[in-house]
Amino acid sequence: MDGQLLPVLLLLLGASGLWGRGPGPEGALEEPPEEEPPEEEPPEEDGILVLSRQTLGLALQEHPALLVEFYAPWCGHCKALAPEYSKAAALLAAESAKVRLAKVDGPAEPELAEEFAVTEYPTLKFFRDGNHTHPEEYTGPWEAEGIAEWLRRRVGPSATRLEDEEGARALIDARDVVVIGFFQDLQDKDVATFLALAQDALDVSFGLTNQPQLFQKFGLTKDTVVLFKKYDEGRADFPVDEELGLDQGDLSRFLLTHSMHLVTEFNSQTLAPHRELLAGFREAAPGFRGQVLFVVVDVGANNDHVLQYFGLKAEEAPTLRFINTETTKKYMPADRGPVTATSVAAFCRAVLGGEVKPYHLSQEVPPDWDQRPVKTLVGKNFEQVAFDETKNVFIKFYAPWCTHCKEMAPAWEALAEKYRDHEDIVIAELDATANELEALPVHGFPTLKYFPAGPSRKVIEYKGTRDLETFSKFLDSGGELPAEEPTEVPGAPFPEMPENTTEPKDEL
Repeated sequence: MDGQLLPVLLLLLGASGLWGRGPGPEGALEEPPEEEPPEEEPPEEDGILVLSRQTLGLALQEHPALLVEFYAPWCGHCKALAPEYSKAAALLAAESAKVRLAKVDGPAEPELAEEFAVTEYPTLKFFRDGNHTHPEEYTGPWEAEGIAEWLRRRVGPSATRLEDEEGARALIDARDVVVIGFFQDLQDKDVATFLALAQDALDVSFGLTNQPQLFQKFGLTKDTVVLFKKYDEGRADFPVDEELGLDQGDLSRFLLTHSMHLVTEFNSQTLAPHRELLAGFREAAPGFRGQVLFVVVDVGANNDHVLQYFGLKAEEAPTLRFINTETTKKYMPADRGPVTATSVAAFCRAVLGGEVKPYHLSQEVPPDWDQRPVKTLVGKNFEQVAFDETKNVFIKFYAPWCTHCKEMAPAWEALAEKYRDHEDIVIAELDATANELEALPVHGFPTLKYFPAGPSRKVIEYKGTRDLETFSKFLDSGGELPAEEPTEVPGAPFPEMPENTTEPKDEL
């Protein structure tokens, strides 16, 4: 389904609850073409085929379905992916699935990297039926079961064919969310649309039927896609337009909207003191389905990172906060009135209607902010330092929980130490989860930006390799990289709601 981003309304509760070559000169005879070296059988590592320019063609001939990872040995994302990739290969091998996984060392095989337009690592491409020219970009998850399921739905059916009520009930009972397409003619083009969507909606099980008794059993008289769920209203129907047919985008948005809980609890328990508050919060939610995602957070249950993200103190709960997940702007109610269905709905309408202005976080300026080689910036001193016309300022925007930020920290410290005696260069960092800049939003961690000296207020985003040598070349050339190279996949999108588990997008 489309990765549609909804704004999020949070109810934060107190500490008790939730969440060949040409002819030679003078007509000389052509020399015979150089013979290509014979194709070799590709070696394997942990169940993964190791391919090169010489072995890719043979692998494509032998394996009608082949997923190829282009990686770089130095890439942290690739190292994190490696065990999951091998586990996925083992899962599929145990099922005798007709698909293989392979990998190519991109820097060691530059011709292949160029041929397949590899610009970042890791990049995964799926080859079918030996087609060398039009591989499908991998769009699935980065963990083993997700990789395996993405491939299963391409080499096998993406939806289960249902013939009777017993089969339908078994499918519906097996998962929290199940989608069944009821089509009178399984050769109709709408069925192809349905199956194409099912290929990528890996978190949902799909079924398909044309059986009249199942139409009757579920009260249907025309082609309909039905979402069954074990929460909220239990079922949502999407009738197929008889004139326009089934639109994949419309269906995707419908499934995404109705598969979400009306209210998402950030913790697993709902305790008695908050039931009245929760009742009002839940009562307001249905009117904003598809517009606002309602989330409940117990700020007393080891969720200090949530408080920091919203600039809150625990004693301020219960309270409401609203966040636009595309712009990262945050909103708060104008007063501290009670949380009721009426107040929640009024707050949502006011934010959506543009009647509430966002607020911006900023820490206080530390007394020693400029005493270390890496200068500490916050919202209140950012403008003064970043746009100092006499300085070239290189800033790391980071999140304290971000693995990538922690990995590059030594290189950033070494860079600051190297240039500490250059009066016109400033190396700095800013915690972007605690300090927000209205004119300079941050959408990933770490984000590196260079502010050259002068009155232009120019901002250059650094997209090179995160090491001391490349950082230094960038600074010495006045904010330009010497040559563009494939880079790692960017870090975690922002904002990503912190969880009590490791952020997967930060790891891969």
